[in-house]
Amino acid sequence: MALGEYESQMELAKYIPDNVVVPLAYGTLENDPSASFFLAIFRNLSEKTATPAQLVDALEKLHNNSVSPNGKFGFHVMTFNGVVPIVNDWCDTWEEYFSRQLRSDIKWEQGIRGPDPEFDAIADEFFQKVIPRLLRPLETGGRSIKPSLVHGDLWQGNAQIDMVTQQLVLFDSCCCYAHNEFDLGMMREPRYRFTGEHVDRYREVIRPSEPVEDFDDRHALYAMHDNLINAGLHDHRAFLRGWVREEMLRLIAKHPNGIDGPQDDSE
Repeated sequence: MALGEYESQMELAKYIPDNVVVPLAYGTLENDPSASFFLAIFRNLSEKTATPAQLVDALEKLHNNSVSPNGKFGFHVMTFNGVVPIVNDWCDTWEEYFSRQLRSDIKWEQGIRGPDPEFDAIADEFFQKVIPRLLRPLETGGRSIKPSLVHGDLWQGNAQIDMVTQQLVLFDSCCCYAHNEFDLGMMREPRYRFTGEHVDRYREVIRPSEPVEDFDDRHALYAMHDNLINAGLHDHRAFLRGWVREEMLRLIAKHPNGIDGPQDDSE
C-alpha cells in the first residue's frame, strides 16, 4: 500500500506538481517489519470543497498531458483503494482493463459480505452484454481513446484546497492509466460533494468520448466500481450492492442486444 501510494503520487507530480502532495519516501519500519511508513511534504489543507473550475483545471492538465509509458492501460505497480487491490497489469484495451477490475471488485466485496448467486447471474449477463456495448465502441469503428493518468479515488476527502496557495491539492491516490472519464465516477453519487456540477464543467472543457450519447451510461458503469468497494468497506453501506444490482438490471434492459444493439454509426 505504501509503495502504491508513493508511486501514484510521484506519477501525478510529473504532470501537475503544484496540485499534489509530493511524496518523499516510503518503506518498512526498522523495528517492526510488519508496518510501513509514507512520508510526504506537508501541505496545510482546508476541507472547503473545490469549485468545479478548480477541480477541472487540475484534471484537464492531468488527463490531457499524461502519457502512458507503453501506450497501454494499467500501472507499473499494484495500488489500493483503501484496502481493496487494484489490478494494474497492463492491458491493450480499456474494456479488458475495466472488466477485470470490476470482476475483482465483485469478488472482493462478496468475500466481505458473502456470496450472492442472484447477483452473480445478473453480473454474468451484464459482462456479456453491457460492458462490450458501452466500452468496445470507444476503441472500434475508427474511434480511439488515450490512456490518461487518473487519480482513481477522486472525492472531496482526497482533493482539498491548500490554505497558502489556494490551489487544489490531490492526495491518497490509486493511480492508473485509464479512460479519462473513469475519474468522474464518484461524482455520480449523492454522498459526495463533487456533484453533477463538477461533471458538467468537465464536459464543457473536455468533450466526452465518442459515442457521446453513451456518456451517461458509461458514467453509471464507472460508479459501480466505487459503490462495490464501499459496500465491502463500510457496514452502513452494505446496501450499495443492491444499488449496483439495480443499475446492472437497468442497463441490461436498455441494451438487451449487447454489442449487436443500435450504434451511432456503422461498427
